[in-house]
Amino acid sequence: MRPAALALHTDFYQLTMAASYFEHGLDQQATFSLFAHATPPERGYMVAAGLEDCLEYLENFRFSAEEIDYLRSLGRFSRGFVDYLAGMRFGGEVWAAPEGTVFFAEEPILELSASLIEAQLVETFLVNTVNHNSTIAAKAARCQQAAAGRACVDFSLRRTMGLDAGFAAARSSAIAGFGGTSNVAAAMALGLKPVGTMAHSFIQAVGDEKNAFDLFAQTFPDHTVLLVDTYDTARGLARAVETARTLAAQGHAMIGVRLDSGDLAAMSRLARQTLDAAGLERALVMVSGNLDEYRIADLLAAGAPIDMFGVGTRMGASADQPYTDFTFKLVAYQGRPTLKLSEGKMTWAGAKQIYRSHDAAGIISGDELCLRHEARPAKALLQPMMQGGRRLAPPVGWAAAQQVLQAELASLPAQCRLIRAPQPLAPTVSPLLRQVQDDARQAALAK
Repeated sequence: MRPAALALHTDFYQLTMAASYFEHGLDQQATFSLFAHATPPERGYMVAAGLEDCLEYLENFRFSAEEIDYLRSLGRFSRGFVDYLAGMRFGGEVWAAPEGTVFFAEEPILELSASLIEAQLVETFLVNTVNHNSTIAAKAARCQQAAAGRACVDFSLRRTMGLDAGFAAARSSAIAGFGGTSNVAAAMALGLKPVGTMAHSFIQAVGDEKNAFDLFAQTFPDHTVLLVDTYDTARGLARAVETARTLAAQGHAMIGVRLDSGDLAAMSRLARQTLDAAGLERALVMVSGNLDEYRIADLLAAGAPIDMFGVGTRMGASADQPYTDFTFKLVAYQGRPTLKLSEGKMTWAGAKQIYRSHDAAGIISGDELCLRHEARPAKALLQPMMQGGRRLAPPVGWAAAQQVLQAELASLPAQCRLIRAPQPLAPTVSPLLRQVQDDARQAALAK
C-alpha cells in the first residue's frame, strides 16, 4: 500500500537538523527510544504493532533519484550533504518488543542505535507507523475482548483515514483476533479471510426483498448471509426463512442473517426466535453498525443472542482515542546518557530493557524499567531485531503476533482488562537507572 520511495516521508526539520549535523561533524552514534508518555484514557494496556513495517522500511531505506533531485532544487542544502543522502543506507541496530506484546506508559517498545543523521531521518516514519498500528490493535483487542469468544470481523475500510490506514486496520485487527476483513486487498496481501454479505442497495436494486434474497442465495448457495432490515425487520426475517427453506431443499444451508440498524438487542432476539422457530438453530445472527467495545459489551450484558460482530468505523478510526502519545527521544549520544527535563515530557536516559515478572498463576505482577545491560530473573521484553541495518530473523506475520497477544492478554491483571475504567500498570525503575538519570540531570542542568 505504500509507495516504493519513502525516505521523504519525514518532517522537514529532520532534514534541516541532519544537514547541520553533517556540516558540523556531529554525526556520531546515537540511541533513541520510542515509547508512549501515557496510556490513553479508557485503556488498561497498549499493544505493540507496526514493527514489521518499521523493519522493512529501515532495511530498504534510501533516497530515490527523484527525491535527491527535489532536495537539490530547494536550494537549502549543500551539495556535499545531498550527495551524502544519495548514498545513505540505514546501518544501525534495533531492539524491540515483538508485535502483539502488551506494554504500558514510559516503556520503550523500540530502541534504535545508529548514526545521529540516520536515526533522525527515520523518526517520523517510525512514530507514524507504530502510533497508528498500535492504537488500532489496542482498540480491536478491546472489541474482541468485549465479544467474549464471539467472532469479530473488520468492516472499517470505508471510513478509515485513507487506504493505507484501512490496510493497517485490517492487519492490526487480525493481530487482535478478528476473524476476517471486508478489505479485499488486505485479505489478498495478508492471507486474511475476506468477509462480506450484501448492502441495502442490493435489495433496493432488485426491488422485491424476497426476490433479492433468492437471487443472492442462487449466486452463493453455500455462503448466504441475508441483510434483513432494509424495510421491515420482522418481514425480512420471515422472507429469509423462506429462502433458507428453499436452500435446504436443494441441499444447502443458509449461514445466517445480518442486522445493521435499530435496536440491535431487541432485533437480535427477534431474529434468534424466528430462526429457531423455523428449525434454523444453526443459522447465525450477525450485527453491524457503529459498534465498539462499549456497545458490544452492553449488547451482550443485555442478553442479545448475537454470534458475530461486524466492527467498522469506531474500531478503524479508534473513535474514542484516535492516537497514542508516542514519541521518539534521544537517550544516548556518543555513549553519554541524555535526557529531556520538560514538564510532563521527561525521558529516561540510556539504552534500556523492560523486565516483566509473573506470579504463580502466570499473571503479570509487574514490569521493571532497567538499563540494557542489567540482568533480572524475569522476561526481557525488548529483543534484538536488527544489526548492521539487516534483520536478524525472517519477517513475522500477523498470525504469530496474534498468538503473542493472546498469551499477553491472558496474563493481564483483571483491572487492566476492564472495558470501562481500566487501571493500567506502571513500571518500577531500577536503582541503577535512577542513578544514571540523576547523573544525567545534574550534567544537563550544569551546562
